[in-house]
Amino acid sequence: MDKIKRKGRDMPQVDAAQSHTGSNQRPVSKKMQKYRWTALTILVVSGTINYLDRGTLSVANVVIRQEMGFSTKEMGLLLSAFALPYAFAQLPIGLLIDRFGPRRVLSIGIAAWSIAQTLCGFITSFPQFIMARMFLGATESPQYPTAARVTANWFKQRDRGLPTGVFNTASMIGSALSPLLLTGLMLACGWRWMFAIMGLLGIGMSFVWYMFYREPREMNLPASDYAYLATEANPEVKGSALRNWARLFRFPCVWGMLFGQMGSSYLTWTFITWLPGYLEMERHLSIKTTGFVASIPFLCGLFGSLAGGALSDYCAERGMSPINARKVPIILGLLGAAFCTVGGATADSVALCIAFISGAMTFAYTCVAGIWSMPSALAPQNSVATMGSIQNFGGYLGGAMAPTVTAYVAHEAGSFVPALFVTATVACCAAVCVLFVVRRKITLED
Repeated sequence: MDKIKRKGRDMPQVDAAQSHTGSNQRPVSKKMQKYRWTALTILVVSGTINYLDRGTLSVANVVIRQEMGFSTKEMGLLLSAFALPYAFAQLPIGLLIDRFGPRRVLSIGIAAWSIAQTLCGFITSFPQFIMARMFLGATESPQYPTAARVTANWFKQRDRGLPTGVFNTASMIGSALSPLLLTGLMLACGWRWMFAIMGLLGIGMSFVWYMFYREPREMNLPASDYAYLATEANPEVKGSALRNWARLFRFPCVWGMLFGQMGSSYLTWTFITWLPGYLEMERHLSIKTTGFVASIPFLCGLFGSLAGGALSDYCAERGMSPINARKVPIILGLLGAAFCTVGGATADSVALCIAFISGAMTFAYTCVAGIWSMPSALAPQNSVATMGSIQNFGGYLGGAMAPTVTAYVAHEAGSFVPALFVTATVACCAAVCVLFVVRRKITLED
């Protein structure tokens, strides 16, 4: 493995025998254990803020529509305005993370998206709102590729499922807190101050990440820790980062994960953007009741994410290949979420509907844990963030389509039921794509 130099500090080299000994017989040092889990905790907090910021518009959907005079179709476009720039920003952002490191790129990203969030509180027209949401989408793009790279940096291959599940809990925590916390802020301060307060919170978070995070090579760790990290690590590749980025698209597994995450994100974004509106418009719940009820499915998703990560590691420990171990929670999650989405759409009572949607979110985030541990199983070590950002590009093409397609189908049909059937179909197609296309590890040869 070639050494990557950063300011004259390199990761110590260990031979294969030492790496196996260090990995299989010695636990990591207390210093490393404490540092890497603290880093993950900060990623969970920043990811929670990331999802709270996305959810502000969904929570204020009805109030903004009434005050600004927007139609249902216009709200669908406004909800999608975040996702499309986010999707296209994924293509370069992974390259930047692999080139300049998680510390600098994520801290700049958090500060930038927090400014965008604050600006949303000062808009006076539909075009201004569209621009602010597009800026928010583009600048939120570093969060998850950064988390995938940090996990690859600090955990060996077979141990990455659980930490991936942990950092993915941010999306559920943020989505669960959105109806509760943001509804409270909106009712207490108004929707404009809700945006501004969240923006200020994020600016503080950007300083925390920049001051704390360091790479393993920048830490004075015991040799056994570096031996642990070398075990099962995918080899790094030489050459231009831009050239290697372009070469990734030649591999079917890259396209398989791109379309797989497209289906996964389409499903989750259907509920992230439209669940409060669906409960108010179709199930006739009040804003206050919706603020509580809409949080339940995403709290269930929290357990799904942890279960998906643990399931993936369990499969790897039982001898399944890293790729197949990550595919199990993805396919199980997509198919289970599709079934529960149909159940929720056709349920006769609100209680049964919420139970099915909670099941859908549990399965959906079981899938997400597998998806975000897949880049480190497929890609070379110094291309993990790039691979993660490419598949996330596909994810947010799905995320961009979901609010608009859901709004259009619901508007034309006069009901959300056909729109939810479309969501379930997309998830099933994504499961088939991952099952048959994602099969072999990427090898970028010179």
